Amino acid sequence: MDVFSNLADGFAVALTWQNLGLALIGCFLGTIMGALPGLGPSNGVAILIPLAFTLGLPATPALILLTSVYYGAMYGGRISSILLNIPGDEPALMTTLDGYPMTKKGQAGEALALSGVASFVGAFFATWGLVFLAPLLVNVALLFGPAEYFALFTLAFATLGGIAARNQAKALIAAALGLGVAMIGVDHQTGVPRLTFGNIHFYDGIHFLIAIVGLFAISEVLLFLEHQKGEAPEAGQTKLGRITVPFSMLAKTAATMARSTVIGFVSGVLPGAGASLGSFVSYTIEKRLKDKDKTFGTGDPRGVAAPEAGNNAAAGGALVPMLALGVPGSGTTAVLLAMLMALNITPGPLLFTQQPEVVWGLIAALFIGNIMLLLLNVPMVSIFVRVLQVPTKYLMPAVAMISFVGIYGLSGSTFDLLVMIVFGVAGYLLRKLDVPLVPVILGILLGNEMEKNLRRALTISDGDLSILWGSPIAIGIWILAILGFIAPLLFGRFLRRKRAEVKAAP
Repeated sequence: MDVFSNLADGFAVALTWQNLGLALIGCFLGTIMGALPGLGPSNGVAILIPLAFTLGLPATPALILLTSVYYGAMYGGRISSILLNIPGDEPALMTTLDGYPMTKKGQAGEALALSGVASFVGAFFATWGLVFLAPLLVNVALLFGPAEYFALFTLAFATLGGIAARNQAKALIAAALGLGVAMIGVDHQTGVPRLTFGNIHFYDGIHFLIAIVGLFAISEVLLFLEHQKGEAPEAGQTKLGRITVPFSMLAKTAATMARSTVIGFVSGVLPGAGASLGSFVSYTIEKRLKDKDKTFGTGDPRGVAAPEAGNNAAAGGALVPMLALGVPGSGTTAVLLAMLMALNITPGPLLFTQQPEVVWGLIAALFIGNIMLLLLNVPMVSIFVRVLQVPTKYLMPAVAMISFVGIYGLSGSTFDLLVMIVFGVAGYLLRKLDVPLVPVILGILLGNEMEKNLRRALTISDGDLSILWGSPIAIGIWILAILGFIAPLLFGRFLRRKRAEVKAAP
């Protein structure tokens, strides 16, 4: 099959000393960033993007580094969840429900080892799903014209909040802000400056990497300065015990991992759902199916395996629409999409034919990275635990330094550093107002392409708007967009209430 021959070519790309070394570094750094409460995969990838440019890495090595950070952060989020009852990121929230009770029962090492195995199972089989599903989506995407792509971008914006969104209106406001930023610069069709306010620095628009690093990394530093969380949690007082998984525990949780992997992968592929929903739904379904003795929430190993397999499978699933369609399936893949665009690589169906070494080398590196993460996260978990003892006051200056050096190395412009600070302040204010940042990023990333496809479609139809819904594919996408926008309004409150009930359950 072509898939296996392409994958073999990908392994030839990934199995070089440079790429193996970058995968190992990315897995290690990603696990650390995932373990630190508050950072998570989106921030971790955003922080290291400037580093990738500073090192002058080509496209494939840079993507291998950052996707390894992505997968590593998904692994690492469980560490503080299990040891401290503090989720490293939102998808790891459900792991606290049974992970921390296992710690209190003296099974911290077993819980960490089990979660590492479950993370491996979820991510490994999700990567196989990516291998087979992405090429199928590519074949469909080759039928797309400008009208279909405009509908697809609309679908991405309509589902930004996701079913579990707290406030769909805030997500729309954030998307509008991102689209407004995307409009800054000289109109490529008319040559008219837009929203530049007479400043020549804005004529080329605002580089999306400057916006991303400001919104994620700099705002995180500002939040730290506000709260002054200088002392680290007392993770070192926890006794890990045996850091192995008994065979009986693996046998008990094997079916759980299988079910949760499927659920998580489907959640990741769906636009706007992501790892959080994959983790929540996996845990909830497993609890409903298997909690006959009411042991979930008291330290049941299945309550650790389900969300960990689910959220890591969702992380792999979210790469499917990003690579095949050019539409990110999660916040972190939106940041990865920005990296691709900065490297002059356009994700979508043509990526698989024009630059197969990039996409298949990346997929092969994901397989390698998963094995590295399993080998790192089981025997070396005590080292990652020690990272939780490092005070945040030493970490945040490093984040700021990487951000400033990386952005200056990207453009060589002090004006861009000022713009980055402005976005950092804006990100800080938006986070204080509980406005999500991912829709802002997606608006900046997709705004120009959305506008270009709208103009192309209207040019083809001589201004007739009916071209936007003139094909079966476009009609199907518009129906999905409408359903995706209405679903959070109808079911979001119910899902959030169920999540709260699951968390509050004894």
